[in-house]
Amino acid sequence: MRRGSVRARAAWGATLVVAVALVAAGIAVVAVLRGGLADNARLEAENAARAVGAEVSRVDAGGVGEVDGLDEDEPAQVVGAGGNVLGSDETLRGRGPIADFNRVEGDEDVEGESEEEVLALPLEDGGTGDFSVVAVQSTLRDGTPVTVYAGASLEDQQEAVSSVTRAMLLGLPALLAVVAGVTWLVTRRALRPVEGIRGELAGIMASTDLSRRVPEPQARDEVARLARTTNETLAALESSVERQRRFVADVSHELRSPIASLRTQLEVGAAHPELLDVDGAVRDTVRLQELAADLLLLARLDAGERPGEGRVALGALVREAVAERRPRPVRVGELDEGEVTGSPGQLGRVVRNLLDNAQRHAASEVRVAVRAAGEWVELEVSDDGSGVPEGERERIFERFVRLDEARSREEGGAGLGLAIARDVAERHGGTLRVAGGSSFVLRLPKG
Repeated sequence: MRRGSVRARAAWGATLVVAVALVAAGIAVVAVLRGGLADNARLEAENAARAVGAEVSRVDAGGVGEVDGLDEDEPAQVVGAGGNVLGSDETLRGRGPIADFNRVEGDEDVEGESEEEVLALPLEDGGTGDFSVVAVQSTLRDGTPVTVYAGASLEDQQEAVSSVTRAMLLGLPALLAVVAGVTWLVTRRALRPVEGIRGELAGIMASTDLSRRVPEPQARDEVARLARTTNETLAALESSVERQRRFVADVSHELRSPIASLRTQLEVGAAHPELLDVDGAVRDTVRLQELAADLLLLARLDAGERPGEGRVALGALVREAVAERRPRPVRVGELDEGEVTGSPGQLGRVVRNLLDNAQRHAASEVRVAVRAAGEWVELEVSDDGSGVPEGERERIFERFVRLDEARSREEGGAGLGLAIARDVAERHGGTLRVAGGSSFVLRLPKG
């Protein structure tokens, strides 16, 4: 597995989680098993002690050694109040009180008349073993108090716990290997479409062919959504690059005409000063200056330039723009003093572009008004011309678009005015649309 790959990290992570879970579960299982077996041994010892106690209560001190229960395989002992041993089974006979044997676990559990602890007691083969020993209080037939001890071997408990622990330790590595392998294979299968997407993107970058698309899996999962989003991004990028190419081509075309005209006039003037058309040269220079300004503004808008945060009164902008209009008059209607937030320069350019467009197409009159409309401020510029055909009302907002291709460039402009106006409107949170064919409505939120 390659270090650092998603598959490797997923496999190692899953293995680690499973390992921690199995170790915790194993510890819990062993603890429960140990506790259950210890409880069984304690119950067995307590039952034996009570059985011996019941028998002891029927005899005197001299007959304790013959009672039932002291001849069983498990250790048992009856001790008098003074600590003297009254009776024991074969393994404890002659060895003193059972309470004097080594304690393996120091905890005591007192319940009613019984006490329990784990002691190391002798076995028949001469060794020692751990026993759960329970002490039960009883009395002889004459009322003399005695303590009855009985033990149950913990060997089976220890062997069972050891067997379970060994099985877990032996099975854990194999189980973790299976988990790691399965996780690796599943992750590899799940990420195979991602690798396909990556490879196709690498090919697209190498070939610069933005018309290509990455494969989209049939499944409705995150990888499929990633592929769809990637293809949408590629489509948007392709469209953006295509727009940029058209933009460069259109700019080159638009610049060629005034530059060629200006060069021709200057060359003629250099050879024949009396033939120099100064006014024509000035007009071409102004056209170049205006076109350069429009292109610079479009470049800033495309780069995501944010509008200003100043307060702008559209009514004041309209009055200022109308005062500059020549030669066709502009009829001014209602001018609401509602303010909007934005760039005075950019919004002033929108007003001038709309007025220029209206004057270019008007038969005799241009009308302008500013009014409040709830949370919006609307600027309407209209003319009495033929209007925009319904099928062209969105196309006219595209860059370098002229509906009347026969119109001269001197009269028609470069076809950037409405495109700039809409871009500025949208970046100010507003809209610009054609209403009724010959009316343009700019809608901006109140500041």
